[in-house]
Amino acid sequence: MILSMTGFASTTREFPGGMLSLELRAVNHRYLDVQMRLPEELRIIEPALRELIASRVSRGKLECRVGLNQTDSASPTLELNTDYLDKLIQLAGEVRARAPDVKELSVAELLRWPGVLRSNELPPETLQQLTLEGLAKVLDDFAATRAREGEKLKAVLLERIAGMESIISSIKPKLPQILDAYMARLSARLRDAVENVDDDRLKQEFALFAQKIDVDEELARLTTHLSEVRRILSKGGQAGKRLDFLMQELNREANTLGSKSVSTETTQASVELKVLIEQMREQIQNIE
Repeated sequence: MILSMTGFASTTREFPGGMLSLELRAVNHRYLDVQMRLPEELRIIEPALRELIASRVSRGKLECRVGLNQTDSASPTLELNTDYLDKLIQLAGEVRARAPDVKELSVAELLRWPGVLRSNELPPETLQQLTLEGLAKVLDDFAATRAREGEKLKAVLLERIAGMESIISSIKPKLPQILDAYMARLSARLRDAVENVDDDRLKQEFALFAQKIDVDEELARLTTHLSEVRRILSKGGQAGKRLDFLMQELNREANTLGSKSVSTETTQASVELKVLIEQMREQIQNIE
């Protein structure tokens, strides 16, 4: 599957006392560049969040935003755990009965004792785990949007490939006729300019020149490169860099076709091919 580097996904998750929001957006980039926007409460898990993103995304400039919104009814409240407090007081009494010199626990000490006070605030560890789970969900949605966009890019590229193959197919059968016509024109000009031209020497020079202007090899390489592009698109995966390299090779062959052209047909074919290659290159910049 071909994946686009452009994508967006978001989610919200409620928790006791508030709401957690996560958002991922990305554009194309040569490498993976992740920018995090986190509340201070979640800075401690930034490395874990980055690692999770890197496990699912290989290229692109990503912005990850995490927000915490406290509800009006979420003000921290404290209440006594009376059962626990009663048990603690009972145990303290038993200790004093065995050791009368032991100092009694003060009110402040009792309130500071773990478990005596209960709060409606979400424990930090729970909030951190909720954030990691939320990011995993966002990454699933993010991958789905990138896959849908990637399929659109693939369709555009296949359309351009078909256009290039059509140009090659139309020009290839005309090459012998184009070459013969050019040679005939060149021979007539030479005969007009030079008297007593040796036919054998003229044929030898024409044969050498014909090799220099023969574009059959360029058309064959163009066809081979286009087949490879089709194969990569069919295979999917991280294909952006390989496709970009093939665009350079295609452009090189199209330029050579134009430089060796001896007719308006091959010149026009070269121009049309380069236009389609450039259109493909623009689309490939968005592929992971």
